[in-house]
This record gives sequence, C-alpha cells and structure tokens, in this order.
Amino acid sequence: MKLKHCFIIGASILLASCGKNSNSPQQITNQASPEMEQFVNDLMSKMTLEEKLGQLNQQVAGKINTGSPQDTEIGQALVNGEIGSVFNVIGIDQVHELQQVAVEKSRLGIPLLVGMDVVHGYQTIFPVPLGLSCTWDMEKIEKSAAIAATESAANGIAWTFSPMVDISLDARWGRQAESAGEDPYLGSQIAKAMVHGYQGDDLKADDKILACVKHFALYGASESGLDYNTVDMSRLRMFNQYFDPYKAAVEAGVGTVMTSFNIVDGIPATANRWLLHDVLRKRWGFRGMVVTDYASIAEMQTHGMGELKENSVRAIKAGTDMDMVSRGFISTLKTALDEGLISELDINKACRRVLNCKYKLGLFDNPYKYCDGKISQDVTYSKPHKDFARELTAESFVLLKNENNLLPLKKSGTIALIGPLTEARSDMAGTWSVAQDYEKYSTIKESFEKYLDGKAKVLTAQGCNLLSNAKTQNIIQQGHGTQPIPRVDDAKALKDALSIAKKSDVIVCCLGECAWMSGEGTSRSNLELPEPQQHLLKELSKLKKPIVLVNFAGRATVLNWESENIPAILNVWFGSEIGDALCDVIFGDKSPSGKLTVSMPRATSQLPLYYNSLISGRPVADGNPDYIIFNSNWQDVSNGPLYPFGYGLSYTTFEYSDIKLSAPEMIEIGSIKASVTVTNTGKVDADEIVQLYIRDIYASICRPIKELKDFKRVTIKAGESVEVEFEITSDKLKFYNSDLDYVIEKGDFELMIGPNSRDVKKVNFKVI
Repeated sequence: MKLKHCFIIGASILLASCGKNSNSPQQITNQASPEMEQFVNDLMSKMTLEEKLGQLNQQVAGKINTGSPQDTEIGQALVNGEIGSVFNVIGIDQVHELQQVAVEKSRLGIPLLVGMDVVHGYQTIFPVPLGLSCTWDMEKIEKSAAIAATESAANGIAWTFSPMVDISLDARWGRQAESAGEDPYLGSQIAKAMVHGYQGDDLKADDKILACVKHFALYGASESGLDYNTVDMSRLRMFNQYFDPYKAAVEAGVGTVMTSFNIVDGIPATANRWLLHDVLRKRWGFRGMVVTDYASIAEMQTHGMGELKENSVRAIKAGTDMDMVSRGFISTLKTALDEGLISELDINKACRRVLNCKYKLGLFDNPYKYCDGKISQDVTYSKPHKDFARELTAESFVLLKNENNLLPLKKSGTIALIGPLTEARSDMAGTWSVAQDYEKYSTIKESFEKYLDGKAKVLTAQGCNLLSNAKTQNIIQQGHGTQPIPRVDDAKALKDALSIAKKSDVIVCCLGECAWMSGEGTSRSNLELPEPQQHLLKELSKLKKPIVLVNFAGRATVLNWESENIPAILNVWFGSEIGDALCDVIFGDKSPSGKLTVSMPRATSQLPLYYNSLISGRPVADGNPDYIIFNSNWQDVSNGPLYPFGYGLSYTTFEYSDIKLSAPEMIEIGSIKASVTVTNTGKVDADEIVQLYIRDIYASICRPIKELKDFKRVTIKAGESVEVEFEITSDKLKFYNSDLDYVIEKGDFELMIGPNSRDVKKVNFKVI
C-alpha cells in the first residue's frame, strides 16, 4: 500500500501530537515521540535500499514542465524515489507540481522537503544578517525570522538554510555579511532568536519552517579572508571563541545543521566524525539532521581525500545525513554497502533523521501544507511586514560620525543625491535575496523624492562608476542576476555631479558596496571605497559643502580618509525598505541606535581584527600615535580599530556614572549585581545599548583582553536618567580550560560597562 494512501491512517497519530509542547525548545524539535518512532519505523520497513538512499539526496530543482513534470529528469527521479529534498524553487505552483509528483507518482509517496536560502527575508527583505546584528534587538530579530518563515511557508518553502552563525574576524571574507559579527556571546543570543523565530514552539504550525544552523564549523576563520580556504586552529580556541553560537542554536532546538566547506583538524567538516559525532551529537546532544553545503562531498576530492565513493562513505559514517548536489550517496553507497565499507545501519540512521524532519513539519499529514495560494497573496510583502522591515532597517543603521550635528538634515532647501547606488534598485535588498522581487522596492532616489515632496528639491547624479574594472563589475552583477549599475564616462559623470552639488545646500553620497560585492565568493583584498567612488567623494569635498556619506556595506570597511574629511558618516546594510528607512533617519524622524558588531579597521592589513583578542607580552595601547620599537605595533598604522566593536552614535548624547557593585566578592556558585546610571544629556529621546564586558585577569590559560557578557537596550527620554543593572553569575565567568572542561576559576576579575568596547567604566571584583 502506497504511503499516499496511508495519510488518513497516520492522521490520528499526527493530530494526537499537535498540542503545544511545554518542554524546552530542544525537546520540541529534536526529541522523538513514540508516535513518530512508530510511524517512521513502519515507513522504513516498506522502503527499499534505493528509496532510503533517495531520501538522502538533495538536488536543485530548476524549472519543470507544467502539466507533465514527471517527464523531466528531476521529475523522473522523483517518480523513482531518488530525491528526498529540493531547494531554491521559487513560487508555490512550482513547489506544488514537484510535491505532486513525489506524493502521487512515486511508489511510497514520501513528500519532498523543499528548502531555500532565506537568509534575511523572503520578499520582505531585512538588512543583511550583519546589519540585523547591529540592532542588538533580540525581540525584533526574532520577529524578522518569524516574518521570513511566514512568507516562506506561504510560498512553498519548508526549510531555510539560516541562521549562519560563523564567527567572523576578518572582513576580507565576504560572508561576514551573513554573520552576526565577531562576538560569540552576541552571536549566541542572535542564533537562539533566529531559530525560535523560524521554528516557533510547534513546527507543525502552517507559518513555521525548519531552521538550519550553518556552517558547522569554523568557516568564518578562512585564512586571509579567502572564501572556501583552509581553517586551522586549536580545539581550545574552537571552544572558547567559535563554538558557542552553534551550541546555542542546538540548545534552542534547531532542527538541522549544515556542514562547512573547510577542513577541521585536517579533515573536511563534512566527513569529520569528531566534529559531527563527538561534539555535535554526543557532547551537545543534537538529534536532528545534518546536511552538507553545496557539493561539499564532491569537493573533498579536491582536498585530496579520495574518490566520490570513498568520500561518501566517510561523510555518512561521520554523521552527515543528506548530500546536497554531489549525488555521492545516491550513486555510490549501494556499492559501498555491498563491499562492506558501510552498514545498513549507517544508511538507516541518516534516512530516519530525514524522515523525522518531514514528520515534525507535518508533511506526512498534509504534503501540500505550504502551497496555499490565498495565504501567499495575503502575507507576501504585506504592508505590516513592510512597515516592520522599515522600522528594523532604520534601527540597524550605525552613525559613525556626526560633526557639528550635521544630521539630521532639514526637510527644506536643495539636496544633491549623488552616487552609483542612488538608483540601483535590484541592489537594495543586498546579498542572498533569492526570492526578492526588486521591482517592488524603491530606489534611494524615489524614496527621497516621495519623502520630500513639496518640502525640498532633490537633484541626482550617478557621479562615477561603481568599480574601475568593468569586467569585474559585470561578473559581480550579472553573475548574480542583479540589474547592472550603468557604466558611465567618469569625467562627464563627475562634471554632472559637481554641477548639481554646487546648486545644493547639502550633499548626500550613496557609496560603497553593491549587493554582491559581499556574500559568498566575494573576498576583497582592499576594503577602502573603490577608487572611482573615493575620487568622486574627494572632488565633492573640495566644494566645502556639508556632505553626508551613506556607506553601503556587507562587512567592516576602511573609512580612514572619509573619517578625517567627511563630517557625517552613516553605515547602512541594505534591505527592501532601505530607501524609506534612510529618509526616517537622515531627516530625524528616528534617531540612529545601531552599534557595530565588527571592529572597523584603520587599514585592511590589520585584519583579522577583533576586540576580544589575547594580549601580547609587549602590548601597545590602541590608538597610540607613535611607533614603539620592540613592541607589538605597526610602523605605519596605529593599533586597534578606527571604530571599535559596539560603537555607534545617536542624535543625542549619553553619560555613564561609575559602576556600583552589590558586593566586591562572590563565591563560585553565587552572583553579584553591577549597575550604572545612564543619563540622556541631549534633547532627543533615544535608545542606548548598554554593554557589559568582563576580563579574567589571571587564569590557568591566557584569556582575552575583555569579553562581552551581557547587554541591555534601553529607551531614555531627553534629560532623564535610567539605572541599568546586570547580574554576574558563574556562567558569565566560565571558560574552557586546557582539558576542555568548562570551569570557573577563583581570582580577580575586571568588570567594564559602557557604550562600546573601548569607552568603558571599570571596577574589579573577586571570586572566592
């Protein structure tokens, strides 16, 4: 009897388990109910070996023939039960047709698991994840993931390859855009928020989808910031600096994990048993499904690990369950089984984990649950979603400089809007916006003209080319399907820009990276503004008119000259509503409140650069202007960042009191409280992100200069004061020692509170 005829039989079992689970998130997502065990056992008893291997095979679907999809290559594979999952299918009609073939034409009718890279929104696009992290707003970050889940689910998507939680210390790596920055504590809080936003408390809900934490592990540490490059580090550093966000996602109940491209301890992560079994499953208790990154099993051969069959064996024995694109499992594991290289138990374990995911999503009960066209029309890029995205996008902007309070601008006079990003519609959503519908999104020019209609005059000019190298620009943009920013005659474009600038009261320059100058495969060796853009800015500055630089970025960039010569700099991070959000902030309807989650270097050559580094034996203070021989500093640039981790200005100013401790000492299992009074000393109501850092002064291993251990976002009215209190518990003081035991050690600690990692108040306490 085909499984498609078994849905009614299974329905009572499924419905019995649909009530809201009061257990922890990990139990909700990763614990197996008796009903699920029985259902999957019964199903697997009917499956052939080939059908089990089919469940482990994930493919890109592409377009199918409407009306006869089973006649396509992928359709025939579905009929034969050779595919368990497809991804990046856009549109519920396409999803429905693929699902229909899988359910109604295959022998057992096992539904497909349809995934997509919904990295920062489906059609309502939020800032790139790095920008989202700059809000430090866990409630709104979670809501952004929930909105992404709602829109994805309404368009046929059951599984997102997000969140990416890789720690990124080197901005040359383009995928810093997809990360939460350089800090493991903040990254852990964001990982938990994103997972719960996608999955909620009940995966069977129609508006929830499966999350996938990636890339496990250490991908953000690629040497030289070169994508797909080698990673090599001690296990001590893995546990103390890189692992926490992955672990937090597992504790939050993430349903799936994606392996990384890089090697770990000399073995590609996809086939690394220590990583996938000993750490992920045994130490952390993960019971969900592990999927590879794109073709990573096939790429193991390039790493020098052997042929496809050998690498497929290594991967499945290590704990990888689903093979993305490589076709290694489907094409080689039957032979490997016959040769005794693997056991049927290895295949059954992986198959069960895939089927468990489908069960938990309710796909066996209703394989078409994500294919309701009416819901899709109602929720996709809906007004409530757009309004929230506009609010959150504004909250992500980081004000780096505001000399003489140039910002906010007046809503009057003549404004010159200049730069290659002023009319770049398809670039506004940013990198990894697979399902974006950019025709719906406003350009910066359109938003300014609409916002200032009847109030101020807006003059626009492109001013320069995006990049000097036309071939590279073409590869970047056309290779990712975005509309190309026009190539212009540099001399004429500059002349036009200077002409309108002379007629204007203020100049707003929209410069920086286009959408796909950051993201996967976009490593950069020089993080300064591209030469044509910097030349434009320097020529405009000669006019001695007020200039606002709007720096579009998907990473930390180098703004040394700009910081010295441009009076106002606002860092922005893309998103479908960025045009309207930019107007809200630039013209003062909202005060900027974002804080950097990456250190912005003085020079690219400083990278990797991060605030929570280990101290050298001959340290030189950050910002020291003079080179000191035989000490740890550069001859040609000061130590430390131009803008530190946690930094961001507001349209008001805040004053911090000295720190008060409830006690000068605490026992190992005890706690103390630390508080500061923060006063809004300006004339604008605004939010401040108060940050707590701790340093373990003496320990059994070398410890960082400081580590973020807590933060609070508070709203303070002009002229008012707010007391902000933190509780210091043993968990905030623990670390992994040389035996990889998680310990707290007695001794002296330094506690710091401030608006960023550099400008802090300090006090000491002891653990006794």
